[in-house]
Amino acid sequence: MRVPVVRHSTRRRRAVLRRALWSCGELLVTVGTVLLLLVVHQLWWTNRQAQQGAEREVRALEREWRAAAPSETRTPEGAATPSEEAAEEPSDVELSRGGVNRTAPRPSWSRAYAVLAIPRLGLRVPVAEGVSKPDVLNKGYVGHYTDTQQPGQAGNFALAGHRNTHGEPFRYINRLRPGDQISVETRAALYTYVVDSTLPQTSPRDGGVIGPVPRSATRPAHGYTEPGYYLTLTTCTPEYTSTYRLVVWGKLASMRPR
Repeated sequence: MRVPVVRHSTRRRRAVLRRALWSCGELLVTVGTVLLLLVVHQLWWTNRQAQQGAEREVRALEREWRAAAPSETRTPEGAATPSEEAAEEPSDVELSRGGVNRTAPRPSWSRAYAVLAIPRLGLRVPVAEGVSKPDVLNKGYVGHYTDTQQPGQAGNFALAGHRNTHGEPFRYINRLRPGDQISVETRAALYTYVVDSTLPQTSPRDGGVIGPVPRSATRPAHGYTEPGYYLTLTTCTPEYTSTYRLVVWGKLASMRPR
């Protein structure tokens, strides 16, 4: 009977193959772990950091406004204070003449200057000037398109926010329905808008949606034809992509001076 002979070269090849397979396995596990950590950082840690930073900024703005508020004055019983008289909702005549917040100063670039609140979504988030990702949106803030109007002004007050990661303040604006309230509070006043309509999907280059009279340039059946006091919210869609834009429009319903 012949005894098989195992050559040393064969053993060495098998050992090299085993080491190569083991090294490839270790490399795949390492790469998978790194990718998992990146996903956790992007989807959880950036949200946590941005949301906490945005909440701190909201509290800072509110403290600043309270500190700057004029002291209360005593008035005869039954008489309205000047702030109460001014707190009445703007009439149709005032709105048509552009009588609300016509002279608002331009905010400093990338600085938070207002608070956007959406009760349906349980959202309170700072509004900053500009839509820069590193300076505004990635901080969890909502950004104001600088070429659009300020809160309460005739025209279109247009905002952008992340739908996913970095605080994702606009993640659920697709849930807004006509009649939902959206408020914008500044040092000077509280402006209340009412959701009017939604454009579920349009091109990122559709600049018409943030025009003075907002109307989609690619889907002209969506939008408005007459001047007014508009609010526009924009974000990416579908989720976790930036292929299209989701747009929510509202109209100014009231304003209340601080």
